[in-house]
Amino acid sequence: MDKDLKITIIIGIFLFIIALFWFVYKYGSSIVLPQRTFSISVEGKEVAIPNIAEFKIGLISEGKDLVNVQNENTEKFNKIMKFLKEQGIDEKDIRTENYSITPKYKYDKTTEIVGYTVSQNISVKVKDLNKVGVILAGAVKNGANNIYGPNFTIEDESVYLDRAREKAIKEAKEKAEKIAKSAGFKLGKIINISESLVTPMPLYLKGEMGGTMPIPSIEPGSQEIKVLITVTYEIK
Repeated sequence: MDKDLKITIIIGIFLFIIALFWFVYKYGSSIVLPQRTFSISVEGKEVAIPNIAEFKIGLISEGKDLVNVQNENTEKFNKIMKFLKEQGIDEKDIRTENYSITPKYKYDKTTEIVGYTVSQNISVKVKDLNKVGVILAGAVKNGANNIYGPNFTIEDESVYLDRAREKAIKEAKEKAEKIAKSAGFKLGKIINISESLVTPMPLYLKGEMGGTMPIPSIEPGSQEIKVLITVTYEIK
């Protein structure tokens, strides 16, 4: 065999081997082994006392003459509004919910309007909970005949939410370490943390009205601010 041909063959084989090793290296590095993970979920909660009471105050007036019914409704409602402002309720905490006029019909041989119902409702936010009972009683005394609530809420839930989150993350770490020790594996770095909020459920104590409209006893109770934290670890 010609000497030059042998050299060419040897060089070709050598290059082929290099190319083969390069291919194996590249292909092998592109293969990602499935990551072993461990997740744990913990609920954190913080008990808070509501500091805002919201309720709806309504007035329904009925009569045959629409103008008279409107005037009666407006006059009474103005008294209610005046009373609320005298109790220190800010205008921005009073919102009109609806105002409606509904004809009352008599159905015989012909359809006849026999009267009208005028209704209006407002939503009121009270930040001084000591005044809730007085305001409810006073609204009725000044003409209100339709009241819904109160619904107790918290003005700044973020403070309690932050505390609940911190508790949940701390407890999740502690539980994860205990489980890993018991199961015989080591925790790696945290690769994901997710959270979901749990809607707080108000706990009402009492809020009764009746009789000759005494000042009702209203208690805000308490609310649990909850957050569900899920922490995912890498397993070493």
